[in-house]
Amino acid sequence: MDKQEIEIFFSEILEKEQDVSAGMAAIITLLKVLEKDKSETVQELDSNFQVAVDTMKNTDYPVTAVASGCELFLRFITLAKLDTKTFEACKSIMLHRGQLFLKKLMEARGKVAKLAADFIVDGCRVLTHSRSRVVLLAMKEAAKANKRFEVYVTRSSPDSSGEVMQRQLEDCNISCTVILDSAVAYVMEQVDLVMVGAEGVVESGGIINKVEYINKVTTLTNQILVGSFTMAVCAREMKKPFYVLTESFKFVRLYPLNQQDLPNEFKYTTSKRAKDLSKQHPLVDYTPPAYITLLFTDIGILTPSAVSDELIKLYL
Repeated sequence: MDKQEIEIFFSEILEKEQDVSAGMAAIITLLKVLEKDKSETVQELDSNFQVAVDTMKNTDYPVTAVASGCELFLRFITLAKLDTKTFEACKSIMLHRGQLFLKKLMEARGKVAKLAADFIVDGCRVLTHSRSRVVLLAMKEAAKANKRFEVYVTRSSPDSSGEVMQRQLEDCNISCTVILDSAVAYVMEQVDLVMVGAEGVVESGGIINKVEYINKVTTLTNQILVGSFTMAVCAREMKKPFYVLTESFKFVRLYPLNQQDLPNEFKYTTSKRAKDLSKQHPLVDYTPPAYITLLFTDIGILTPSAVSDELIKLYL
């Protein structure tokens, strides 16, 4: 597949499959690249994979999970290089491992949701940020268990993805109220817990998460944009638990110390990086581990300090 085919395939997945994240779409794309690859050497195959990853990173979709998911996927399947004598046998094993890896990831969201649903109790009030597929699934699981609870969701200007979350929750008979992004502190004292998703989880146990949800390229206005960090600060001040729900393929080998440490490719789309960044709003922010109570993942419930150990295991 050439660059244009890769970009089209990747973009079509995200446009047609609303429940597929950018990270998952990237892994599906890499698997398709492997299926259609005609290279004759390991070096050529590695080069083709890198071209595919770079192509997806240069689209106008959030790339945090794309970077972490692709790195873990390639690490997992390329262990086959050490196991075989012929290149064709190597590719066959890589393809098999890739399919197993994808199947495991498709089951991950359900595992996370079931773990987190136990923390939603009857009569509680939950605050969440924007639209998160895994948070939505956790709330659906709690509703299936006949728990009655109320949800507050930030509107998430300027694309109003919080309103999409509200409609999806109300379709499941879950009471939901959309609040202004700037009303987080006001509502915080009324809720019992905060649940958010994540674009990525870094080595420190902190998270990278969206300040806004990008489906297509949008023109940002001068509205106030509130991310997970602001919400986490308010939650800590008011002594509310702050829970993060995320799949382990979003664990990224990165150790930011502050907002400025985040790579620009994570904070801005390709089109925005071509402009004056001082006048651009970032797409994500960084929430330090000190503000996070627990992380619910498909490999278990983790404290932020346990993330680095799990990252080591993932890349062994």
